[in-house]
Amino acid sequence: MEKTSKYSLASSFGFAFSGIWQAIKKERNIKIHLTFAILVILVGLYFNIAKVEWLALIIIISLVLAAEIMNSSIEELCNLLKEKLNLEFSETTLIRNFSAGAVLILALASVILGLLIFLPRLFSQ
Repeated sequence: MEKTSKYSLASSFGFAFSGIWQAIKKERNIKIHLTFAILVILVGLYFNIAKVEWLALIIIISLVLAAEIMNSSIEELCNLLKEKLNLEFSETTLIRNFSAGAVLILALASVILGLLIFLPRLFSQ
C-alpha cells in the first residue's frame, strides 16, 4: 500500500524555506554563520579559488548552517519538553550541550578549511 503525504511537494518546500527564514530571523548564531559564509564567498571570489576549493567551501558552509538549524530545533524541543513536563533547565542541559558541541566541531572544521585555502594566498601577495 502506497503512503501519500497530505501536503503537496510545493507545500513541503514552502515549509522548509519558512523554517530556514524563521531560523535566520530568530537565531543569533545562524546570523553569525551566514555573515562569515558571505565573507568567505566574497574572499573566494576575490582570490578566484579553484573549483575543488569551492566544492569544499560549499559543503562545509552547508553543513555548518544545517547543523545550526538542527541545533536550534533541538533547543526548541528542549524548551517545549521543559515547559510541558515541568522539567528544570538542568534536565535538558546534556541534550543542548551535545547539539551545540556538534555545531562547534563543524565550525572549527570550517575555520581550518578556510585557513588551508586562504592563508597561502594571503602570504603569497
